[in-house]
Amino acid sequence: METSDDSFLSWTYSGVNYSLAGNGGPECVEVVPLFQRAIETLMFAALGVFEITTALPRLGLQSSSTTVLPNRTGTNRTGRSLLIAFMSLTFGIELGFKFATRQMIWILNPCHITTMIQIYLLAAQPSRLVTAVYRLHMHVLFGATIALLLPVVNTRLLPFETSVYYIQHIIILVIPFYLMRLGGVYSVEALTDFNWLMLAHGILFIYHFVFLQALALLTQVNLNNMLCPAVSDPFYGRYYRLYAFVHQSLVIIIHGKVYTAAAQLILHKFCAPLPAAVQPDHDQSQTTGNGHLKNN
Repeated sequence: METSDDSFLSWTYSGVNYSLAGNGGPECVEVVPLFQRAIETLMFAALGVFEITTALPRLGLQSSSTTVLPNRTGTNRTGRSLLIAFMSLTFGIELGFKFATRQMIWILNPCHITTMIQIYLLAAQPSRLVTAVYRLHMHVLFGATIALLLPVVNTRLLPFETSVYYIQHIIILVIPFYLMRLGGVYSVEALTDFNWLMLAHGILFIYHFVFLQALALLTQVNLNNMLCPAVSDPFYGRYYRLYAFVHQSLVIIIHGKVYTAAAQLILHKFCAPLPAAVQPDHDQSQTTGNGHLKNN
């Protein structure tokens, strides 16, 4: 059954079929009692604010000696152009599916936001902002891995819609490796530096429990499972969000660091080096002497 809401947002979700498990609807909203939902929201939003305010003053753009790679951002433009074209085409097809089914609201799910961030990273000129965005996004890649391991495709009914789901999430995991190979502004923090991870963790809490949940309650659409568990959730039940806090926090901590370490190992041991590009003058002054962000 599709929604018939006449609100100003209805065009973004009027095609959502609430009869499909995990899509949303009144029964989905009622999985978590209102009082419990309010307590969880206050608790996790407060934790998110604490993590953000704690991490921000400690951020730096320095890299450890084990993570520095030659700057090749000015080379291999063909590879970047092909990746931009392929990712943009894939995302464009996904947008087409959402428009065709009148379900554009799903574009707010984190993996779609990550896709847009990666298109920016591929297209943007080298800058300290690119480095900051690249490091931050390394700690949200776990969403693509979970989407591949525990796929939710029961709501994808159009031809090739499921195929695009898998292709998009695979590309999300490939692009950071390619950018790391280019080096330069696409550098990562030391493996012992957890400030970027903490910032990403805090932002995810605020995004989910403040923005996504508010919109989900307004529309009864189960945005990134903020209303009720996914059909593939092994911890299905009213306390699934508390379980998710534990296992998702562990995944965030482990995934970004393991991905980075594995990518560095592959690059240094198995990948043929690309020719180094000349480092632009403005990139040399992105940080202060101690590697912290400069205030311009």
